[in-house]
Amino acid sequence: MPALVKSRRLGYDGKGQRVVERVEPLGADEVAEEIVPLERELSIVAVRAPGGDTRFYPLAENEHRSGVLAVSRAPARGAPQGEAEAIATRLLDELGYVGVLAVELFEVEGRLLANELAPRVHNTGHWTIEGAATSQFENHVRAVLGWPLGSTQALGEAVMVNLVGAVPALERLLAVPGAHVHLYGKQSRPGRKLGHVTLVDADEETVAEVVGLATAAWRS
Repeated sequence: MPALVKSRRLGYDGKGQRVVERVEPLGADEVAEEIVPLERELSIVAVRAPGGDTRFYPLAENEHRSGVLAVSRAPARGAPQGEAEAIATRLLDELGYVGVLAVELFEVEGRLLANELAPRVHNTGHWTIEGAATSQFENHVRAVLGWPLGSTQALGEAVMVNLVGAVPALERLLAVPGAHVHLYGKQSRPGRKLGHVTLVDADEETVAEVVGLATAAWRS
């Protein structure tokens, strides 16, 4: 049965991953995972304060291209929020974690399987900058400093589109109504996340326009 072999360290955005078709020895820094028929990938971003107060952002549904996150939509429709929160709570409490933590989840035959754990602010939570009452970045600072956590309530239906490898013409992005453009100041390189665009309560035509611009410039 095919399996996915992944690096235990420094593996992200499809890096350090390979599919094996037969049994073979693993490297000292590798793990093997069963390939499952997932229906979609979801992610939950949580934040925990030193005293144990924990808040959760709505689940996001993620779409990938060439192993790199392309689009996140939140709140994910029909998603098992309670089950995801239970998984994240167990991890946060077991680790005694303080700050923002994200868990990537596969939805498989009506249940959730944890895929990856990110003990930090996370790309699938960037939509919270415009799309939530308190962004994941602000809540991370609040948690680390021991301040009260802010509301994680969504302000609408948010779509976050990654700009990968190259940035489309900025004037075209900024001409899209309601588009919030964030550039990271990184040099262009295939497969590298250079920024993202967030839309809140936008119609599908507007979302498709931004996705089209990002896809046309995508370099993987």
